[in-house]
This record gives sequence, C-alpha cells and structure tokens, in this order.
Amino acid sequence: MTLPTRHDALAAPDSAACAAALEVATAYCTPALLNHSVRSYAWASAYAADRGIEHDAELLYVAALLHDIGLVPEFDSHTVAFDEAGGHVAWVFGAGAGWPAERRKRLSEVIVRHMWDSVDVREDPEGHLLERATGVDISGRNADDFTAGFRAEVLARYPREGLAEEFLACFRDQAARKPESSPAAAVRGGLAERILATPHPLER
Repeated sequence: MTLPTRHDALAAPDSAACAAALEVATAYCTPALLNHSVRSYAWASAYAADRGIEHDAELLYVAALLHDIGLVPEFDSHTVAFDEAGGHVAWVFGAGAGWPAERRKRLSEVIVRHMWDSVDVREDPEGHLLERATGVDISGRNADDFTAGFRAEVLARYPREGLAEEFLACFRDQAARKPESSPAAAVRGGLAERILATPHPLER
C-alpha cells in the first residue's frame, strides 16, 4: 500500500466514491463544517505518512467527509447521537456506492469511533487516524504533530470559517436534546474552553 506524502495529504484519493462524498458534504454541510471535514482528512493523511501507518485512503477520506453529517438538519436524529446517525447515513452512502456490506460496516464504525477517547491503531487504523485528526482540528489536541508551515498551508487552503462557535452551538444543542450522547459528555468535559482558546493551537 502506498503511503501519502505531505503534498498528497491535501489531495483527495482519486475514486468515484471520494468524489461523491465531497459532493454530498458540499451539498449539506456549512462552509465551516465542510472545511473541517476536508482538513480532518489532511491531518489524518499527513500523520499516517509521517508514521508509516498503512490505511485505506478511500475509506478514510469518505469517513472524514461524512463524519459530521449527523449534525446537519437534514440528517439530525432525535433518537441517537450525531456520530451514530452519521454512521447510518454513511452505511446508506456505501450501499449507493456499490460497496460490499463489510466495507459499509467499516465506514460506519470509523465514523462512530471518531468520538471515542482513543482508537487502537492496530485494530482500526482508519478509526485511529480520524479520531486523532478531528481532535487536532476541533480542540488543537496534538497540533504539534505538524510543523507550523504545514498547519498554515492547510488553514490557508481550507480556513476555519468560524468553526469553533458553530461547532460548539451544534454540540450544545445535541447535549440538550440527548444528554447521554457523546456531545453531551464533550460539553461536560470542557469542550467550550478548549475550542474557544485564542489563538487556536493550530494557529500558533
């Protein structure tokens, strides 16, 4: 399996499923959520390249582009947390893309697991990469994994567009309606203080 270079990390894998995932995310996500999703792939791909983590780039990209789809009004669920809802949407997406059932299941797992505290890279490299990358992008956790130059390059191409305030509002809404959900736990755990830090760790 070929590992991406830092330059490659800013480019989507060349597949019909990846193009369709970008189309779906562009249609339904706000500019801030869309750029967050693309940046999440860039952080994940670059981190994998630096550490030689073999992974399925197509699976990782589609998961990154769809991991927050459960936050948008059209796919918000009143019964399950946004990450679980996103996993269901992704399973349906995979079916439409002609993916076999096991690959659809993996896509759903990666999206659900991005909200875990940690994912074992040996058991689920794509889940590990997405969990780590979304933490980098939202709260700046592990931002030092990347050089200041690379961080600036990614942010210049895909700016944050007021992500912190928008994301926090989404999570507070999820927490109020679904108090046992992963967003509720994140809010109780001090999410606001971490993501509203000025300057954001990615910009330091």
